[in-house]
Amino acid sequence: MAADAPTAASTAAPSLVKMTEKVLEEMPHWPWHSVVDAVKQCQRLLPLADSTGVFDRALAALVSHMAVPPVGDATPTSSSPESSAFRFSCDTKSSSLSLRGSCISLTWWFEDLVALSPGTVERVATALVARGTDHGVVSRFLFYYLKCCIAGASADDKKAMLEASIAVMAGLDRSAVSCKGLFGILRISAPLKLADACQDRLVAMIGRKLDHATLDNLLVPAPPGTGSLYDVSLVLRFLEAFLRGGARDEPARLKKMGQLMDLYLAEVAPDPSLRPAKFVELATALPAPARDCHDALYRAIDVYFQVHSRLTDDDKMKICRGLSYEKLSPECCTHLAQNAGFPTRAAVQALASQHTVLKSLVLRDPGQLKPVPSPPPSTTNSYDDGENDGQVILYAGRLDLSLENQNLRSLLDGMHWRVMELEKVCSRMKTQMTKMKASRGGSCTARSLPRMCS
Repeated sequence: MAADAPTAASTAAPSLVKMTEKVLEEMPHWPWHSVVDAVKQCQRLLPLADSTGVFDRALAALVSHMAVPPVGDATPTSSSPESSAFRFSCDTKSSSLSLRGSCISLTWWFEDLVALSPGTVERVATALVARGTDHGVVSRFLFYYLKCCIAGASADDKKAMLEASIAVMAGLDRSAVSCKGLFGILRISAPLKLADACQDRLVAMIGRKLDHATLDNLLVPAPPGTGSLYDVSLVLRFLEAFLRGGARDEPARLKKMGQLMDLYLAEVAPDPSLRPAKFVELATALPAPARDCHDALYRAIDVYFQVHSRLTDDDKMKICRGLSYEKLSPECCTHLAQNAGFPTRAAVQALASQHTVLKSLVLRDPGQLKPVPSPPPSTTNSYDDGENDGQVILYAGRLDLSLENQNLRSLLDGMHWRVMELEKVCSRMKTQMTKMKASRGGSCTARSLPRMCS
């Protein structure tokens, strides 16, 4: 009898393996909640369930159920993805309107999976992506999971949830991930010290969506102990990722980003702890096509100079290199020329560039130039020897100019009148000096005349 025992055991073992295999093969046909319970049981048996392949089989069965609407006892839960928690992941009207009908049929399983561990959620989401599930659905599930579970969790659990979600989101299409949701993750993760690789993925994702951000999104508080108000270095990393993602070749996105950065510069310029080198990096981070006009940039620099009054002229000139004087309006150019806070070299360069712009406008179509009568004699000076009567002035009268260029032309006309008045004064001074020289017998020489009149 003792010899028969091993034979019985040997015949029973293969039977048990076959039974187990048959059970696993039938798992995709189990009711939904039975599959969910099987996955939860596998979580408790890790790493044994993983090494035997049972966990993978359970996850595959779970994912196969998600592709079809619920039937039988697998009814949608009462907590719909259209709740306020679900809307955390959506930043467009289509997310809350067009999804009301179709989205529920695709996301009925959200509520049942929020109780899974972060590692299991990552594996489920990765399996959904591999199966070809819409990236928008996967993204909304991950945001919904975070919204439901992050509150009240320990710091370690929060960190695990965020890192698992970011790992999956990094592989999704740019359009599928909510910019508002990414900044929400950034805000929650700030005190948790995520792994460097995870932090880099988050920065890269935000950078890809940066043209969808708002000013409030960018005003991230600086880390404690830095003394600054805002985390400028982080925004610079966002900009690097934005340009690295191909935005240089998309003018519309570039210009939108230029407007946003002008708002950001105006907001951070009053920070007394913002170093000049960082301000220069911000002002010059975007390529030239991002800004058609530099008026907003000039105003931000002006505020920065007022707050940082101890800057040397050399430091100020380094900051002014970010300005394109040709893109300044006549009003800003005039203001700069009279602004004592700006170096004299900057004022000279601004006036010279405006002169170049006006000259190019006139030379564009010289055939359109025509003479006009000289202005009436000045009433501010009683001396008038008639030497300048009948003088002819040329101006660009018929050029098809935009409103800004018309303002430039008006500025040019005003400058021309002032030059004429100076020429009249010089002429009268020369006449008077000649008479004085003759009456004194040549004691006054030509050297005593002002250089501009000689």
